[in-house]
Formats: sequence, C-alpha cells, structure tokens
Amino acid sequence: MSANVTNNTVTDFDLAQASARGDMAAFEMLYDRHNRRVYSLCLRMVSNVTEAEDLTQEVFVQLFRKISSFRGESAFTTWLHRLTVNLVLMHFRKRGVRLERTTEEGEIGDIQDNFRSAGERPRFVDRIALDKAISELPPGYRTVFVLHDVEGFEHAEVADLLGISVGTSKSQLHKARLRLRELLNKKYD
Repeated sequence: MSANVTNNTVTDFDLAQASARGDMAAFEMLYDRHNRRVYSLCLRMVSNVTEAEDLTQEVFVQLFRKISSFRGESAFTTWLHRLTVNLVLMHFRKRGVRLERTTEEGEIGDIQDNFRSAGERPRFVDRIALDKAISELPPGYRTVFVLHDVEGFEHAEVADLLGISVGTSKSQLHKARLRLRELLNKKYD
C-alpha cells in the first residue's frame, strides 16, 4: 500500500485497512485528509482553541488504536465523526460539565431570523458574530445546539449521545436558540 499512498484516488477505506496493517504512510494520509475537519468539530463543541487542539490529537491517538475496528459499513468520515463526538462528550463528562435538566418544551425558532433583517451586513460578519455567540452559550446548550443544528443529529440521536431524554434535548436546543437571539440582538442593537 505504501507505494499507492501518494495516489489521491485511494479511498479512506483502503487507507484505513492499510493503517490497520501497520502502514504509517496510510495513517498519515488519513490524518492529512481529516485533521482540519476533526479540529473544527472539536472547536465548535468546546469553544476553546487549546482544548480543541488537545482533543484533536486525542482523536487521532484513539483512531490509531481503533482503526482495525473500522469495517466500512458506513463512510469513514461518518465513523470518524462519531469517534470525535464521543471523545469530546467523554471529555465533558470527565470535566464534570452537566446539561441542565428541564422538562419544558417550546417552539423551535430559526436562528437565521437575526440575519434576514440585516441585508446590508456582509455574510462573513454574520458568521463571526454567530460563532462568537455560540461560544458564549453555556456548555449544555452549546453541545445540544452544535450536535443538532450544526452537525445535523436528530433529537433522538442527541438524547442517546448525551444520556438525556428527547424532551430535554428539545428544551436545551430551544433555550440555546433563545440565548443566541439575545446575544446576537445585543451585538446588532
């Protein structure tokens, strides 16, 4: 496989299989292909550059240890995404970060409302403001918001990942969106 590692047409599955057999060049190629995506996900979840860098490194250490368990039943990126999310969630558990447990349910709003009324602002300013507002959310709200609205997990999946009820996931998301609106409205008032 090492001779083929320089070939950009080689699949992630092939690289994973070669890595599982000890081919370090194949593992390096997987790292090169996916480290930015893993770092970006970690950063969105923890909102701390240093922690995101450390977690990214830990994800690839875990990947190296578990690469042989990848069977190709899903896309490699899906498998790596799940590995990353699980590792970040374990990090939260070790730090003692807890989600607020609430029972209230509410209407789910649309965070883009703040941007639709601000037609003349450049789009990159909106993205910067949104990223800053997300980083200011309490950890529980931020985690649910990122998993559901950014990463696209369904409420049942978020609930399963975090060990909470579906209702709690919905409530946390609703409160996160309300808080984001407040933060963004302050920014543009």
